[in-house]
Amino acid sequence: MLVAGVDSSTQSTKVVLCRAEDGAIAGTASAPHPDGTECDPAYWWGALCQAGDGLLGQASAVGVAAQQHGMVALDEAGEVIRPAILWNDMRAAPQTRELIAELGGPAEWARRTGSVPAVSFTVTKLRWMAEREPESAARLHRVLLPHDWLTWRLGADEPATDRGDASGTGYFSPAEGAWLPGIAERALGRPVATPRLAGPAEIVGCTPGGAVLSAGTGDNMGAALGLGVGEGDVVVSVGTSGTAYAVTTVPAADTTGAVAGFADATGRFLPLVATVNAARVMTVTARLLGTDAAGLSALALAARPGAGGLTLLPYLDGERSPNRPDATGVLNGITSTSLTAENLARAAVEAVLCSLADGIDSLAACGITPKRVVLIGGAARSPAVRAIAPAVFGVPVTVPEPAEYVAIGAARQAAWALSGAAGPPPWPGPAAETFTASPCPGIRDRYATLRDDTAGWHERRRQ
Repeated sequence: MLVAGVDSSTQSTKVVLCRAEDGAIAGTASAPHPDGTECDPAYWWGALCQAGDGLLGQASAVGVAAQQHGMVALDEAGEVIRPAILWNDMRAAPQTRELIAELGGPAEWARRTGSVPAVSFTVTKLRWMAEREPESAARLHRVLLPHDWLTWRLGADEPATDRGDASGTGYFSPAEGAWLPGIAERALGRPVATPRLAGPAEIVGCTPGGAVLSAGTGDNMGAALGLGVGEGDVVVSVGTSGTAYAVTTVPAADTTGAVAGFADATGRFLPLVATVNAARVMTVTARLLGTDAAGLSALALAARPGAGGLTLLPYLDGERSPNRPDATGVLNGITSTSLTAENLARAAVEAVLCSLADGIDSLAACGITPKRVVLIGGAARSPAVRAIAPAVFGVPVTVPEPAEYVAIGAARQAAWALSGAAGPPPWPGPAAETFTASPCPGIRDRYATLRDDTAGWHERRRQ
């Protein structure tokens, strides 16, 4: 029996067909999405139809995982009002600050929702719409997340979501497993309909071809399910965005705002730190140096640890962790001898890893003790990233073989719904390689100094 998992990410839709009993891959396909920070959901649907052609029809069950936080605004007829505003859109920074202050400050937000909302959260987009697009706000009846909308289009009986993706809206309590409609109403200025909350293994409908539909989830929750994350594992993803997260049985409520206290796709919790800047920092640096990803990796490995004193603060597109939406990148330590292609390449790799190491530290402050880092995402294929990561993180780094883990997690959820079992099917973990290195604390020390010294400067720029 076959099941299908869908990953509708910022950049593309991936579909993976798996055997329900053991997760063995039986087929894969993908289709691109337009670039940008907002997108007409019709493009996602077109990409899903293209990637799923010949695969979805073979599946007895389908699960959808997708990028978190995106706001799909619908009117009372269920029609899309405007292009969906995505997680990587920074336009709602002023509204984010307003909402945090209005509802009692960071501690109250953390207590009620498990998170202090960042500019990426759905609730901030509601306030932005109310202030900047009042005509659209007047038409708005219901907000869906990207995976909710796609599951509905596939044949869900009604708009539905799961705890994992709901926990990224800013108007849901992971600890209580319930919507907080008053917060959404406060943001928009009037009530907002929310999708029905489905259980982790619930069937929410059927496709026209007769395949059952699982509830689906957010992309990070899907990846955790696909990887089979266990106790002591911290997953670090170096993709379009950067993330560091772990699965726990206890909800998080970090009043600093560094850790988002999300729920996972199984009934547990997924405290997570996200960064806006990750692999793109290395892509931009490679372009500057006239090379590609492989060339950047070779240059970085040709430099000594510490990049000859060059330190890069990689906030090229603003930043979410720390919360500096108006920040820019900073390169420090430039001298006539340090400014080489090799050192600049290494500084870019070290900067991205230091930023994610800060995220791991934030998880540790919530009681999570990492025994190893599971490194995924496109940049995890870089030899330089693999070699430097354990030195920066200070623990062994395991790199699973490249695979579409978000889509695999969605497929595993679909198999769980199909089986009706008490828990997800015990699919074997992926093959992986482990890397170790002696810690290099000096790298992180210089990075931390630059990060902290520029905090006031970035704040003044915002004002």
